Amino acid sequence: MKLVLLGPPGAGKGTQAVMLVERFGIPQISTGDMLRAAVKDQSPMGLKAKEYMNSGALVPDEVVVGIVRERLQQEDCQAGFILDGFPRTVPQADELKKALSELGKNLDSVISLEVDTDALVERLTGRRTCGACGKGFHLKFDPPGADGRCSVCGGELVHREDDQEATIRNRMDNYHQQTAPLEEYYRTENVLQPVDGMQEISVVQQQIVSVLQAD
Repeated sequence: MKLVLLGPPGAGKGTQAVMLVERFGIPQISTGDMLRAAVKDQSPMGLKAKEYMNSGALVPDEVVVGIVRERLQQEDCQAGFILDGFPRTVPQADELKKALSELGKNLDSVISLEVDTDALVERLTGRRTCGACGKGFHLKFDPPGADGRCSVCGGELVHREDDQEATIRNRMDNYHQQTAPLEEYYRTENVLQPVDGMQEISVVQQQIVSVLQAD
């Protein structure tokens, strides 16, 4: 089972990926983790990536795809994998397709978590974290104590910069400009499977599993 998870920041890709790993026993692969591991292992592509990273430059697509290719040849990926956060652009998708073809593989499904932007902004901006114990809350869905402090330790709650509305909307705009065109790309490849990402986590998981088992 070879999958790609698509969806904007905060859509729940990471949460769903972890649940899929537990259910199907295949690895979740993220670009960041792969880059760090390749650099640490000093693989050929990892050494190339390190050169760019040390100079403060973005790692080019051909190097990133090379690292993905190296990762997909490892033993734990032979039964399948979940790509989370890659590809991000249509050119990356093209390069991934070429790499998979050279390895005799192809994607089975691309799950696209569909979310409403305004509802997602509400979901993310309401998050608060206790600065003392790290406990997470949501002002609407999982509120803190009546005094507005952590109900576990009484600590002061922090509103992270990543959860500010302006930051979230900027990230959403970037996603729609760069990554959303992937939906059309994979639709023409007949592997795109939209799933309503605004439902309860367990319901989203059930729908993803149903889609995968129907293929």
